[in-house]
Amino acid sequence: MKLEQILLSRMDTFCYFIGDEVSGHAALIDPAFDVQRILETVRKAGYTITHVINTHHHADHSAGNADVIRATGARLYIHKTDAAALGKMTGRAFARMLGGKGSPSADRLVADGDRIKIGATELKVLHTPGHTPGSICLYTSGHCFTGDTLFVGAVGRTDLAGGSAKQLLASIQTKIYTLPEETIVWPGHDYGDTPSSTVADEKHYNPFTR
Repeated sequence: MKLEQILLSRMDTFCYFIGDEVSGHAALIDPAFDVQRILETVRKAGYTITHVINTHHHADHSAGNADVIRATGARLYIHKTDAAALGKMTGRAFARMLGGKGSPSADRLVADGDRIKIGATELKVLHTPGHTPGSICLYTSGHCFTGDTLFVGAVGRTDLAGGSAKQLLASIQTKIYTLPEETIVWPGHDYGDTPSSTVADEKHYNPFTR
């Protein structure tokens, strides 16, 4: 599996490029901004983008969906609970304010336990409500992409519409902290001292979840 963490130019957002070395297919997780730079990164690596996956509906994770899909024909995945919010006027307006566009509708709505296959590479969907009702994390052996559920040394905010601190902490404890401790945590924003962590380090040192 080819994995690259791409720090975007706005909101300290991370986009992730996951390439399947068998098929040459690739997924982008949360391609919010800098679409041309992302597309060029994938092209130079020799992969074809077939999947766009949003960890949740907020524009700082989805504002680049339209341009990526227009350029590649990729299919869009999001949790079924967050799908309707992608098309809301407020989301489109915020996306434009950030220099992006409103997102098209999703091609596939996912739920907890679903598996997204990118060639021979498989990502398991972990439904982790709290930041938004339909927030998800994506797990493959050794790696967990946590969106705005869990950061390095911090957690996602819960004061926006649909947020719940109780749900967020339950999601982290039951869905992320039960993964193997050596699992690398890849967050949705660069809010920590390092761009990634491990389940063990977050369990032991994250002040918001101890």
